[in-house]
Amino acid sequence: MKRVVLFLLTNLAVMLVLNVTLSILGVNRFLTAQGLDLTSLVIFSGVIGFGGAFISLLMSKWLAKSSTGSVVINPQAPADARQAWLVDTVYQLADRAAIGRPEVAIYEGEPNAFATGAFKNEALVAVSTGLLESMTEEEVTAVLAHEVAHIANGDMVTLTLIQGVVNTFVVFLSRVIGYFVDRVLLKNERGMGVGFYVTQFVCELAFGILASIIVAWFSRHREYRADAGSAKLLSSREPMLRALARLANMQAGELPQNFQAAGITGGKSISSLLSSHPPLIARIRALQDLSLPLN
Repeated sequence: MKRVVLFLLTNLAVMLVLNVTLSILGVNRFLTAQGLDLTSLVIFSGVIGFGGAFISLLMSKWLAKSSTGSVVINPQAPADARQAWLVDTVYQLADRAAIGRPEVAIYEGEPNAFATGAFKNEALVAVSTGLLESMTEEEVTAVLAHEVAHIANGDMVTLTLIQGVVNTFVVFLSRVIGYFVDRVLLKNERGMGVGFYVTQFVCELAFGILASIIVAWFSRHREYRADAGSAKLLSSREPMLRALARLANMQAGELPQNFQAAGITGGKSISSLLSSHPPLIARIRALQDLSLPLN
């Protein structure tokens, strides 16, 4: 339940800030004497919907580092042999995937790893100390290949676009329904009354949950693709299968809410519909059934 509450509060905060900004700029004037100006409302909804999503994307690396306490490894002067191996492995995988070499970081925590960043050639791959200490080098390499595959697939940008689209629909529909309730059902003829604001708020909550289900579905789908990407980068599915099996037998660490979808394994959810990751057993079966050539 905590995950859902944090998700809703974060989205409400973003919408509130953008609402105030657009009000100051006069972009939110979608209510006219003749009724709703749908063109203005679409523009207003799109600015809020995509604006919040892209602001989060552009800030993703900074937010990831600060919220997890990740320490970026200096590739010219790694602190020890483990750090040197980690940077070299990520760089080799990035070269195979034909993307720019990402920043490599380590953070303290239970087993997990994530990739984030707005651009394929300027991404971040971070791995926890718990994962490094509990897996073999082969298994860690498979996890790193999974994260590099996320970057190569453009998953961060695609997820942002989907979030922007669903956010736009949430904003648009909540205001259309709010207008209908205020003007048609409550017979208010002066500006936007209490009925509009209450209905808009309730609809944003309800539609926001539905929108998060859509985003979570895509997030689960991309995990299968990243698992397959790991197998292709390593020319074998066995390392990733062993890594997933290892994760299934340990307690994975949770990432901050905004980055759970970027991790190798997701956090807890009150519903499978809101989970950012498929069950590990389902991922193992899908990878075992992979029929695409790995070479």
